[in-house]
Amino acid sequence: MALLRLKERAMEAYSVAQNPESFALLDKDLNGAFGNNWESQTFAVAGEHLGRGEMRGSEILIVCVEASDESNMAPVDAYVRAAKRLEMSVVLIAKDVSPSALHHLLQLGADDFVPYPMPENALANIFSRLREKQNEPEIKSQQSKKRRGIILPVYGAAGGVGASTFAVNLAWEMAIHTRKEDVRVALVDLDFQYGSVATLLDLPRRELVFELLTEPDRLEAETLGQAMISYKTNLAVLTSAPEVLPLDIVGTDFIQKMLNILQSKYDFIVIDLPKALTDWSADVLNACETYFAMLELDMRSAQNIMRYLRVLRSEELPGEKLQFVLNRAPGFADLSGKTRVGRFSESLGVELNIQLPDGGKQVTAAGDQGAPMADTSPKNPLRKEIRKIAVSTVDMALAANAAIAE
Repeated sequence: MALLRLKERAMEAYSVAQNPESFALLDKDLNGAFGNNWESQTFAVAGEHLGRGEMRGSEILIVCVEASDESNMAPVDAYVRAAKRLEMSVVLIAKDVSPSALHHLLQLGADDFVPYPMPENALANIFSRLREKQNEPEIKSQQSKKRRGIILPVYGAAGGVGASTFAVNLAWEMAIHTRKEDVRVALVDLDFQYGSVATLLDLPRRELVFELLTEPDRLEAETLGQAMISYKTNLAVLTSAPEVLPLDIVGTDFIQKMLNILQSKYDFIVIDLPKALTDWSADVLNACETYFAMLELDMRSAQNIMRYLRVLRSEELPGEKLQFVLNRAPGFADLSGKTRVGRFSESLGVELNIQLPDGGKQVTAAGDQGAPMADTSPKNPLRKEIRKIAVSTVDMALAANAAIAE
């Protein structure tokens, strides 16, 4: 029943520490300042909340650091950076921390700090000043920002053509390209049976996803957010469930509602689709901006794409949204391969808009390590090509939004 544990009140503050029990005296000050509207969390839990966009930007974040944390400051650094990217207020509580470590955290953007144990009224004075800042219109502008996310599905014409690898790396490249901006990216695995997004990013498959799919009437923004998991605080991910589920376990109403929720919370939503067509496949195609159809230079892909195009025409679906992506395309010097690509494209009657090079064994190695290629093999030619696609897609979308705003 964890799916039903919704927050009934808005939090005003979060106290975050590797070992919250080391800062027990802090509870009295926070109760006095915020009543019951604050929570104590570990860095791991708080980082997931940030990554899923559950913190609105108005909360005050109290980051507690002690001497034992200095041996591994990476979780603290990541959390402070993520919070400041969202323009949140960050207060450091330092317990026996060296001046160099404290200076480092302040350089990351923390608003103020207090030594622990704390001088009388020190926190109260800081909270009063931060609340005044939060009431200024320019601070509130981010909180009121309305999003209308762009949906980017990825469909594989056959097994093994690299659709999941493309989806995972495309989403991650978008996330790291926009990490310094107020842009949120989500990756959603809709292959309920054998989705591999969790494996490719080494993420756990949550029981909350199983509960959400088996009890679709409970789908709301809050429950969907609880089912998602953060990858390195920059990317929100909805993995497949721990159990194999039929693809028709949810209907079109569920998919449409989920897409609407995702669009209201994120700017870019990359979706890894199953190979099989379902009743809700058309809903994803109708809702998206661009639909990446992955294929290879082989007969399986050719025949499946031909049958897929016949379905689109018979159902009068918007086939013009399709961007055909040829994976493991011939190299620049492979003239015979280039000729094959031309004949392949002509016989199918489609334009192969994107041609991805063969990434070789490094692609398999990245998947085995559960990490995107940007982390394991940044100079890989396939990674570079996917990054170009991600950057151009994001930049064009942001430019279009800016033109509309003007």
